[in-house]
This record gives sequence, C-alpha cells and structure tokens, in this order.
Amino acid sequence: MTSVPKEDKPAANGQPLGDTVMDVATERVARVYADALLRAAESRNQVDEVLAELEALLQKVFRADSDFEAFLASGAIGRERKATVIRSVFEGRASELFVNFLLVLNAHERLDLVRVITAAYRELREEKAGRLRVLVRSAVPLPDDQRERLRQELHETFQKDPLLETQVDPELLGGVVIRIGDWLYDQSVRSKLDSIRNQIIARSSHEIQSRRDRFCSTV
Repeated sequence: MTSVPKEDKPAANGQPLGDTVMDVATERVARVYADALLRAAESRNQVDEVLAELEALLQKVFRADSDFEAFLASGAIGRERKATVIRSVFEGRASELFVNFLLVLNAHERLDLVRVITAAYRELREEKAGRLRVLVRSAVPLPDDQRERLRQELHETFQKDPLLETQVDPELLGGVVIRIGDWLYDQSVRSKLDSIRNQIIARSSHEIQSRRDRFCSTV
C-alpha cells in the first residue's frame, strides 16, 4: 500500500475552520499526499495514468453521483465500510496504485481532500515538467498585452513556463492578485484600501489609549 508521510491534521476530517489560514493549511496537507502519490507513480511510470484516474473520479464519478462523494467525505461513516465500497467500486477498474491511495486516504480520514489533492498533484506534475500554474484575479479581464507581459515576468522570475488561469473579481476594484501555490502577491485596490483602513483604525485606537493614559495620569 502507498505510504504517506505523517502530518498533523488542521481540523477534524480536514474541514475548514473558516478563513484563509485554514485553506492554506489544508492545501499544504493535500500537497504532502499529492507529493507521495506522485513519487509512487513516478517509480511505476504511471504519472499520467494516475492523473487521468484522479480527474475521472472528479469529472465522471463525482459529477454523476454527488452522493458517492458525500459518502467518502462523511466523518459519520466508518473506515471499514468505506474501504469495502472503495474496493468493490474501483478494484479491477483502476490501477492498483490508485485504489491503494484511496485506501490510504481512507485510513487517515482524508478522503474529503480528494479534490484538493488532485489539484496539488496536477501542479506538482507541471512543476516537474518545467511548467508553473498561476492563478491571476483581476477586477476586469486582462488585455492580451498585459497577460503576455505578466507571463514574461513570471518566466524570468521563476525560470518556468507559466500557465495562466485568469479570473475576474469585480470586488478587487482594480489591480491584480497573483497566486502560485502557497505564495500570494496582492496588489489589488481592495487590498490597499483595507490596509489604509486598518492603519486608520490602529492609529485611532492608539490616540484614544494615549488620551486615556494622559487623563488617568492627571487624576
């Protein structure tokens, strides 16, 4: 059976506690599993096959039967029952490595991270191939010349071929937010406004405290 490095769970069953910190922690855990799976797949020359199986699980199995995904992710269902179902559904239809990996996730109660692990596996595979997946969020669609300039700058910085995935988020107001794995570069107008607001609040709190201290000292 595929071995996976031990790691600390950020929350029961890997469920978010709410907020970005939890999301990043979950992605890091998923990357540990994805890296272990990729190494095992490389040793068997099954890197692309395993990726295809992971994507088929998400795009075909889960899409066709959302209850099955909920079944795997549920913390109320025992691991033995899940293991029995995994074997009955996938053995003989998927590679031994893929089936064993699902059983490992089940043993560690991490089946709820299958989607995040698939994304991490894909990113690691692209990194090894000299490609870099980059998520770019902007308030409006990026013009072609700006996309190309960004692609060139990323290539010069990371010495890899960037694969840009763009998203439009009007709440940013302007600027861009670039995410590469755990690394986040936020140059959005919304981020700058929030920073200014936090500085004003901090300054006001400091002035209030200073006045309170001066008042107390004169009493």
